[in-house]
Amino acid sequence: MTAVLSVQNLYKSYAGQTVVDDVSLTINKGECFGLLGPNGAGKTTTLRLMLGLIAPASGELSLLGHAVPQHAREARLRVGVVPQMDNLDPDFSVAENLLVYGRYFGMQDAEIEARIPALLEFANLTHKRDVKIPTLSGGMKRRLTLARALVNDPDVIFLDEPTTGLDPQARHLIWQRLRELTAQGKTLLLTTHFMDEAERLCHRLAILDQGRMIAQDTPRALIAQHIEPQVVEVFGEGVALWAQEHAAHYSKRFEVTGETAFCYVDDAQPLLAHLQGHGGLRYLYRPANLEDVFLKLTGRELRE
Repeated sequence: MTAVLSVQNLYKSYAGQTVVDDVSLTINKGECFGLLGPNGAGKTTTLRLMLGLIAPASGELSLLGHAVPQHAREARLRVGVVPQMDNLDPDFSVAENLLVYGRYFGMQDAEIEARIPALLEFANLTHKRDVKIPTLSGGMKRRLTLARALVNDPDVIFLDEPTTGLDPQARHLIWQRLRELTAQGKTLLLTTHFMDEAERLCHRLAILDQGRMIAQDTPRALIAQHIEPQVVEVFGEGVALWAQEHAAHYSKRFEVTGETAFCYVDDAQPLLAHLQGHGGLRYLYRPANLEDVFLKLTGRELRE
């Protein structure tokens, strides 16, 4: 494996408060690596540190063989960035946004123009080449932002919540495009609040909470390590009383949140047979997933 990004014992604080606390990770060439965490966990700060946009209090970073932040400018020439919020220029057309962005990397106009047709095809925006940004839908803007991040043919692409606010069709199209990029050997670093997105796309991922890395592995390995294999969600009126009387008998572990009892089991059949005799309760039976891991490790309380 060839490491394209290495982070060792990274610390960062603001106003005396630690926001990145001893984070270490390595991302290999051709890998999609996910960075997950609740709001305020330190994900965006970690990305900014990796890109050399801010300096750490301590720790070592290497991006594409360059020490960061000392030589971040050289590293960023081979990096693409999809920010959390679209920042396209509304006064320019779709193609002009790509042209102007390419100039920031020192590319000649002829070189950028030669790349634009393939980028527009990649983003499914060929038919929108000459339209202005305000006429685009949210999904189109997001796809253009992704295409713009590829204008310099980067080796590494940072994506900060790339599908937030998109409808399911747009999300699935972007997922398809991201898989195509990893198939081409591109390396992706992805932050997301969508656990199904992380589970589908990421080869490995890390979970941050309060600035610390609390878990790191493949999605399937994290599920196997932290969660019972089967989950039965029981919901409806009276579920709290039902859980108090029965959940511990049928579950290895359970949690009650609002009107839902989450029952984690090795074998769901005894619990399912029991629930068939309780007509007032409904239930959903499913395999454990990454969201179960995330909520177990970071808690269910709202972060604001």
